[in-house]
Amino acid sequence: MRTLKSLPALITAILIFAVPAPSMAQFTVGVGFTVGAPPPAIPYYAQPPAPYPNYQWNPGYWGWGPGGYYWVPGVWVAPPTIGVYWTPGFWGYGGGGYGWNTGYWGPSVGFYGGVNYGFGYYGNGYAGGAWNGNNFRYNTAVVNVNKTVIHNTYVNKTVINNNNSRTSYNGGHGGISAKPTQSQITARKNGRPPTTVQKDQAQVASNDRNLYSSVNKGKPPVTASQKPLTAKNPPPNSAPVTSADKQSAQKLVKSNGNPTTGNGQAMTPANKAPTTQNKPANQTQNKPANTTQNKPPATTQHKPANPPQHKPPTTMQGKPPQNGSKPPQNGGKPPQNGGKPPQNGGKPSQQPNNGGKPPHHSIS
Repeated sequence: MRTLKSLPALITAILIFAVPAPSMAQFTVGVGFTVGAPPPAIPYYAQPPAPYPNYQWNPGYWGWGPGGYYWVPGVWVAPPTIGVYWTPGFWGYGGGGYGWNTGYWGPSVGFYGGVNYGFGYYGNGYAGGAWNGNNFRYNTAVVNVNKTVIHNTYVNKTVINNNNSRTSYNGGHGGISAKPTQSQITARKNGRPPTTVQKDQAQVASNDRNLYSSVNKGKPPVTASQKPLTAKNPPPNSAPVTSADKQSAQKLVKSNGNPTTGNGQAMTPANKAPTTQNKPANQTQNKPANTTQNKPPATTQHKPANPPQHKPPTTMQGKPPQNGSKPPQNGGKPPQNGGKPPQNGGKPSQQPNNGGKPPHHSIS
């Protein structure tokens, strides 16, 4: 039996028990085991223009697949409903290794480890735009949009980005020291999981050997895609992951019981986001949090009196996969009903089918 000796540990225990069963796995790293080495730095790259009104930017990130760390190209996606924002996932240190906290949708942007993903995601909040009723207004000083089809824009050049770090993980040696606020923890608990388009983007990328850091040395050949990746639209010159790649990656996987990120959140597999039965309001008027000018306060480290004795749930005692990770089911299928752009003048419906049809352009 393990004694929880700090407020972050108490919050972690609460989240472990509170997070419902997630959707089908995209990646193998999660509660029960971690990776023994941190992911590479976030590369610099250009953002393709937003193709349709109300589409949200899903920044590129390092995922974990059969051959180790691989780059998931950034892409514009349709939100699951009006009024929600995307909070990117992040890697965090805890339990002797690095584990993934997945991204999620919600009425506000939550904690993403302080990682500077660029294009408005500078480590805290989002500066790329905000909902105005049923329409998303884009800040063209921060994000790239196709102005021939998107007219709901503004320019705010006063956005200040003081975060020049490209470090891609929180905690651990050389990691970012940002910690979540209580409101950000609550945002995660009430979040909605990634859409099918987002899951397919990660799955298809995991099948391309060229996107693995062991091959590209932290400089992926495809950093962003003009339209979502699918089995019929893989990255250019895609190559399969080899047995040697898988064997090398397995040496970095560590079994650790119930690791935590060390920042007050429980680590979850890379695809897994907390789900909720309460959908966010359809016309949320809340603007995203400010950029990194104001850092969230550090979590108080006071010891609680008579700390409770918690046992981690037995379901969290995952074991590392043998002979590499198996790709998830439905990994090669394009998202359902993804062939049409948003209806009603480019607006996503209250429950869109995970994205409209992206423009037919080549991958950048």
